[in-house]
Amino acid sequence: MPPIRARPGQRLRLRVINAAAETAFRVALGGHRLTVTHTDGLPVTPVTADALLLGMGERCDALVRLHDGAFPLVALAEGKSGQALGVIRTGRGAPPPADAHPGELGGRLAAMAELGPDPQWALPTAQPDRTHQLLLSGGMMSAQWTINGRAFEDAEPLPVKAGERIRLVFGNQSMMFHPMHLHGHSFQVRHPAGPGPRKDTVIVRPMQQLAVDVAADNPGQ
Repeated sequence: MPPIRARPGQRLRLRVINAAAETAFRVALGGHRLTVTHTDGLPVTPVTADALLLGMGERCDALVRLHDGAFPLVALAEGKSGQALGVIRTGRGAPPPADAHPGELGGRLAAMAELGPDPQWALPTAQPDRTHQLLLSGGMMSAQWTINGRAFEDAEPLPVKAGERIRLVFGNQSMMFHPMHLHGHSFQVRHPAGPGPRKDTVIVRPMQQLAVDVAADNPGQ
């Protein structure tokens, strides 16, 4: 990609989109820290970190105050070899090498557990009217991925009524990242200590469980 050009001291918004089908990316800008302001286009309580970890289909907006020089913007394939490199240039200096590996990649991640919703976008406090447990399985040795043991053509509809608050509990029974997206709705991630960010795509990590709440306010299947 061509260099991103700016001036020292300017504040830059990076809108990072993971358009990959099966790769998560760790993203960092050498010599800088990133302040996350949005995930999946929805505002969150800002969190500052060294690097971002984006799963498949996730998007993230981050603000950064730029220093003087030429800096590597690196997207490192998580758990795989290879990386993508961009350059942000605000002044003179040699461009970073293609294999640049800024220390920020090994620094503090903007973790899901730290992200909370912008108060104006938080779902109103309510207990779920019903809960659905969704067990996710599959792997790279087979092209078949299932929810509750069923592929799409055999799926059973989940009972939901208009206006209900639904809790979806995703349990990843595989060693792969599972991106989960609900068409037509956003949802609010549930942390053990309280509400997490509003999103429309969430990554369920290997052998872990994650819950989201949905306001069933968009009719359809």
